[in-house]
Amino acid sequence: MRFLQRAASVVMLLVSAAGVQAVQGGPAQAGIQAVQGRSAQAGIQAVQGRSAQAALRADLPTAAVALGDSFVSGEGAGDYQPVVDASGAAQGFPGWSAANSNAYFCHRSANASVVTASLPGIQQRFNLACSGAQPADIANPSSARPEGRAVASQLDQLRAVAQTHDIDVVLVGLGSNNTQFTFGDVATLCANRFIADAWTGWWEFWAYLKGEVPQKPCTASDLATDTEVAAATAETTAALRQILDTLAQIDADGTHQVILQTYTNPLPPDLAPEYHEEDGRTDTRDKFRALGAERYAAGCPIHRASLAPGHTFSQNLGSLVKNAQATLAAERPAADVRVLDVQRAFDGARLCENPGSPAGALATPVRVQDGPSGTFVTSLSGWDKIGIQRAANTCVTYFQTCQESWHPNAAGHTVLGQCLAGAFAAAPRTVVTCARNTNGTLTVS
Repeated sequence: MRFLQRAASVVMLLVSAAGVQAVQGGPAQAGIQAVQGRSAQAGIQAVQGRSAQAALRADLPTAAVALGDSFVSGEGAGDYQPVVDASGAAQGFPGWSAANSNAYFCHRSANASVVTASLPGIQQRFNLACSGAQPADIANPSSARPEGRAVASQLDQLRAVAQTHDIDVVLVGLGSNNTQFTFGDVATLCANRFIADAWTGWWEFWAYLKGEVPQKPCTASDLATDTEVAAATAETTAALRQILDTLAQIDADGTHQVILQTYTNPLPPDLAPEYHEEDGRTDTRDKFRALGAERYAAGCPIHRASLAPGHTFSQNLGSLVKNAQATLAAERPAADVRVLDVQRAFDGARLCENPGSPAGALATPVRVQDGPSGTFVTSLSGWDKIGIQRAANTCVTYFQTCQESWHPNAAGHTVLGQCLAGAFAAAPRTVVTCARNTNGTLTVS
C-alpha cells in the first residue's frame, strides 16, 4: 500500500466534488447526476477509473500471503496453527491416528518464512499454503483430488483475505507436487531403496523377494523425466495465471508483487566422510546395516550415488519455476512477478554435510514412528527387517507420522525468511538469488 498515493486520491475526489458544487450550485451528488446523467457512484467510477467499492477500501491494512505447498506452509518448522477446513471449522491437532486428509495436516507453521520475514510496511501475514498442495489446489478444493486435504481452494481463501486487507505481497511455492510427480514420492523412493539395500542380503533378496524390492540407487529418470518436468511446468504456469487473474480482480489498490520461490535440496552433493563407511562396508555392497543405521540416525538414509540425481531433480524444479516466470513475464510485462531462487540457501548446512548431523542442519531428518504413537524412531541400530517394515507401514497408513521428513526446519525457515526479505526489497520483475556463504551469512543478489 502506498499511503501517500491513497491520500492524494482522496484529496482529488474531494476537489472534484467541490468543483461540481461550485459550477452547478447544488449538492455534489446532484451536480454529478446532472452532468453525467447517472448516479454519483457511477460518476466516481468514471473519474477514479475503478469501482467506488475499491475507493472506499483504500485504507485497508496491508498483508503478505503465502500460497502453495509444504516448502512455504512451514512443514518441518513446528508450532503448527489450527487450519480452517472447507466447512469453516478450525481444526487443531486431531491425533496421530486421524485421517491425513484433515485440514490441520496442511501444517501451517508460525515459524514459516512468510511469518518471520522482515517486510516493512506489511501489517499482517496470512499463510494459506498447504503441505502436499498441487497446482490444481489453487482453484479447486484440495479434497477434489486423491490424497488432498479438506480445505477450500487457495484462491477462495485469498478472496476472503482481500475482503479485509490490501494484499501487497504474495509468496508462491508451486512445482514440487503435481500430477506427474510429488516430492514425498521421490523422497520415499530413494530412502526406501537405501534401507532395503542396507538390511537385505543378496541371498535373501533373490531367494525370498525374487527381485521385487528395488535396491539400486535412484537415477534422474526415476525421479522425473524431461517429459514429466515439461508437463509439470505447464500445470504450474496455468495455476500462476489463475493467481494473477484473481489478484487483478480483488486487490484493493491493484499494486502487489508476486514472489515465486524455488526449492532447496535438504541433502548435500556428497556426504561428510564419516558417513561414507561403517564396519568396513560402504553402500556399494549388500547388507550394510551398521552404515544404514548410522545414516538414518544422521537423517540421510540414502545411497551416495542417489545424491547427484537428487540435485538434478532440485535444479529441474528451479528451472520449472523460472520458466513459468519467464512465460508470465512475456504475457504480462506490467505484472510484478519475481523469482526467489533459494537452491543454494542451505549450502554448507544440509543433512549429513557435516559431522554430528542432524544437529546444525537446516532441514529435518527422515523420521518414522513405530505406530501412530507420536514418538519418533531416532535409531535403527539393532532393528531387524520386520521391525523396519512395521515402521515403514506406519508411514504408509498414517502419512502424517513421517511427512515432516526432509523439509526446512525452524532454523531453515528463518533463513528462507531472510531470503524473502531480500526478494521483497529487490527491483520489480527480477530473479533474486539467495545463497549461504561458508561463514553462515547470506548473499542476496
